Amino acid sequence: MTRPLPPATRLPVGDLARLGTIGVRTRPMRTVLAALGIAIGIAALVAVVGVPASNQAALNAQIAALGPNLLTVVPGTDLAAGAKAKLPADSVDMIRRVAPVQAASATGAVSASVRRNDRMPPTETGGLRVAASRLDLLDVLRAKVRAGTFLTAANDGYPVVVLGSRAAHVLGVETGGGTPDPMVWIKDRLFLVVGVLEATPLTEEIDYTALVGWEAARHYLGFDGTPGAVYVRADDHAVDAVKAVLGRTVNPQRPNEVMVSRPSDVLAAQHLTDRAFSALFVGLGSVALLVGGIGVANTMVISVLERRREIGLRRALGASGRQVSGQFLAESVVLAGIGGGLGLLLGTAVTAGYAASQGWPAVLPLPVLLGGVGAAVAIGVLAGVYPAVRAARLAPTVALSTT
Repeated sequence: MTRPLPPATRLPVGDLARLGTIGVRTRPMRTVLAALGIAIGIAALVAVVGVPASNQAALNAQIAALGPNLLTVVPGTDLAAGAKAKLPADSVDMIRRVAPVQAASATGAVSASVRRNDRMPPTETGGLRVAASRLDLLDVLRAKVRAGTFLTAANDGYPVVVLGSRAAHVLGVETGGGTPDPMVWIKDRLFLVVGVLEATPLTEEIDYTALVGWEAARHYLGFDGTPGAVYVRADDHAVDAVKAVLGRTVNPQRPNEVMVSRPSDVLAAQHLTDRAFSALFVGLGSVALLVGGIGVANTMVISVLERRREIGLRRALGASGRQVSGQFLAESVVLAGIGGGLGLLLGTAVTAGYAASQGWPAVLPLPVLLGGVGAAVAIGVLAGVYPAVRAARLAPTVALSTT
C-alpha cells in the first residue's frame, strides 16, 4: 500500500525573505533599473504633496502673524459719472465708530511720480506710486521698518518719505549703515528718505509705494485729503459682520460705490490656484509609478524565464508550487520595497530642500509617507502575481530540460 506524500511544509518567514533577495543580490544592475521607476514615482508623489503642505504651513503662519482680521476699503466705480468713485474725507472716523473695529488708518492717492532724481524721464515710474499716509498706518498693518524710521508727528508736514520694500529696490535706495539719508524726486522737489519698510504680504500695494505725510502731501503735492484706501482691524469673531456693514458705514447714500475685501482671502485663493498645478504633478507621479510597476513585472517575468533550471531543481527536491510562487512574489515585493524606500528618501529630501530654500517649515504628512510604503508593497504584490504563478506552474521535467 502506497503511503500518501506528507503535506508540504510552510517556509518560515526568514527563509522566504532570504529566498526573495537571491535575485536582487545576484543581479544588482537589473535591480537598480527596475527599482528606479518605483523610486521616481514615490518621490514625485511625496514631493508633490509635501511641498504644497509646507507652503500651506508657511501661509498659515504668515496670516497668523499679520492677522486674518485685516480688511481693506477702497472706492469702487461711480456708475452715474462713469468714473472712479471717491471715499468721503471722514471715512476713517466713521469706521472707527463701529464697535468691533479695533483700529483704522488710511492712505491717499497722490497724482505724482517718484523717481531717483529729476534727470530720470517722468514716464519711467517703474510701476511705483506715491501716497499720503496717516501716522498710525504702520500699527494697523502690523508692518515693520527695515531701516530708518516711519513717519512721525515731527516730520508729518515736511518733505520726507518712507519707501515700501519694492519701491526701495526699484529706486536703488537704502538707509542706515552710517551713510547720509538718500533723497528721491517727487513731483517737483527732493524728498528725504527716512525709512524703508519690510515686505507686507497682505497689502502688496504698500511694497510699491512711496509714503509721505498726510500734511506734507497736502502742502507739497496738492493732495485733497480724500482717502484712497482704508485699512481696518476688527475683532476676530466679528470680521465678517464688520465687512458686511463697512460699505454703508463709509458711504450711507451710495454703499455700492465702496469695495471691501479681506487680503488674507486673496492669499488663500492664490494657494488654491497653486494646488491645481499640484494635482497635475500628482497625475504625472502616478504615471511614473505605473511605469515603474510595469518595469518590476517585466523584470520578474524575465527572471522566471532565466531561472527555469533553478525552479526545476527546487521542484525536483521537493519544493511545492506554493513555495516557488512565494519566493518570486517575495522577490517582487523586495524589489518594489527598495524602490519605495529610495523614493521616500528622495521625495523627503526634495521637499525639505525646497522648503528650506523658500524659508518654509518642512511638512511631510504622515499619511503620505505611509501611503508611499503601502503603494510600493501593493505594486510589488501586483507586479509579482503573474510571474509567481507562472513559476509555480512549471513542471520539474520541463524546467530541468530547458537550456
